[in-house]
Amino acid sequence: MKHLTNTRDLSTEEIHAILARARELKSTHHDNTLSNKLIITIFFENSTRTRSSFEVAAKRLGASVVSLDVSKSSTSKGETLFDTAANLDAMEPDAIIVRHKDSGVPKILSNYVNCPILNAGDGAHAHPSQALLDLFTIWEHFQFDSLHGKKIAIVGDIKNSRVANSNIELLTRFGLEVILVSPPHFMPQSSGLRKTHDLDSVINEVDIIMSLRTQTERHTNQSYASLKDYAHDYCITDKRMGDRDILLLHPGPVNRNIDIDDAMLEDPRCKVLKQVKNGVYIRMSILEKLILQA
Repeated sequence: MKHLTNTRDLSTEEIHAILARARELKSTHHDNTLSNKLIITIFFENSTRTRSSFEVAAKRLGASVVSLDVSKSSTSKGETLFDTAANLDAMEPDAIIVRHKDSGVPKILSNYVNCPILNAGDGAHAHPSQALLDLFTIWEHFQFDSLHGKKIAIVGDIKNSRVANSNIELLTRFGLEVILVSPPHFMPQSSGLRKTHDLDSVINEVDIIMSLRTQTERHTNQSYASLKDYAHDYCITDKRMGDRDILLLHPGPVNRNIDIDDAMLEDPRCKVLKQVKNGVYIRMSILEKLILQA
């Protein structure tokens, strides 16, 4: 059985197949390949894009979806996470989609179930489906050509970002040069990648910028006097971008005028909504692969 808890769970060949199937699904919009299949979602953290994207993806493939309300589940009564997983597994779902605030939970749960586990984000560890949809959006933008040698600046709260972790692993595997751009306290200690604290020093050489949300909920201490101070150095503004031909991405939710300013969110170079759209097709492709090959 195959699980998706990290991008490393997939071979490069499998990723190519997922991207190709997503491209095909985007032209057909739906296919009832998962009719009579049951998918359960368990989100222990708030989510709008990822949860709804997975649910739309499943329903477009004809699957039934049961979403567990964690606030009303037995976990709020003291039941362990593992007992919850075992009880859900006893209902014989065809896949379980999990988001949790603690790193490693989806991987651990995969040992307690008899169906594929899909990681919808765990702590600051990984968010594999987000990285796959980001890769697909980049690949589509460059007209499905090779991405080898393209440069991407990942900008912002990298240290606390599961999106950054998954994208670093995936994008480097596909030949992109990743440059990490953040203030010192948001920079991971070791990565083997090029790093800078000065966004403007690399903006003339990159093909892509991926802006990240400042994840204040994961900060133990306040790092800036205000988010406006952070924005002065790292907000992607129309003035900073100028007329440069740079693809702009963000996993969402966007802190307007902190991560990206209003003008750039309306700019055609910004593909935030395209990422959301592509996310449905990538997750359709992922669900097909894991469920039909389980």
